[in-house]
Amino acid sequence: MDLQLQNKVIIVTGGSKGIGLGVVESLLKEDAIPVIVTRNEASVLKVVEALKKKGKDVFYTLAELTDPEQCENAVKSVIDKYGRIDGLVNNAGVNDGVGLESGNYQGFMESLKRNVVHYYLMAHYALPELKKSKGAIVNIGSKTADTGQGGTSGYAASNGGRNALTREWALELLPYAIRVNAVIVAECDTPQYDNWIKTFSNPEDTLANITKNIPLGKRMTTIEEIGDTVVFLLSNKSSHTTGQLLYVDGGYTHLDRALE
Repeated sequence: MDLQLQNKVIIVTGGSKGIGLGVVESLLKEDAIPVIVTRNEASVLKVVEALKKKGKDVFYTLAELTDPEQCENAVKSVIDKYGRIDGLVNNAGVNDGVGLESGNYQGFMESLKRNVVHYYLMAHYALPELKKSKGAIVNIGSKTADTGQGGTSGYAASNGGRNALTREWALELLPYAIRVNAVIVAECDTPQYDNWIKTFSNPEDTLANITKNIPLGKRMTTIEEIGDTVVFLLSNKSSHTTGQLLYVDGGYTHLDRALE
């Protein structure tokens, strides 16, 4: 499908691996111009090199997203390079395991900074350009806001905040025709998820016990499936969709997992 995203400049935070990289690759298929914002220089350089071999050039800028000034500078660097911003994908974050019993005030606040505060900062600094382009924002969220997980208060609270901000911004930005939606992820096959599975004594059995409870296909969601949905929401093919939380999770969050 031609999503009419040719030459559209889209910022993707955390775009050098996992879901963010899936979004970048889906954007490239539509001839858009993804801009990766990351703090991980080694990771992004590998991505840039790999994409060059495929004839694709990707611009990136380094930023520690817990630092407001670096968020602002990252947005400025995109404007300096391209003179416009057509979309923003807030994706960067980590399930950092800051729990209620095991955590503390400082850890909880740092988790919020890692996982939701920069969503606000990036949108705030990109907003003037998004007004000009009548662009779109897509926030990546997690099912932990709906289901809980245990032992991860900071991450769960952050994802609840991401959902709330999605609907708040969709309302606030109606006068500018800026659409804001969220893609909610459950069990997705990413390097971060793989590293988490490996922390268990029997990773293969642990993964099998998870996937058997995913209603559609008894399998993990792929980063390509997340990326393609994000790109659709960025495009004018979803021109009357805003304030929505789309669960790309094989039915994991809402369907009866006991069904065979």
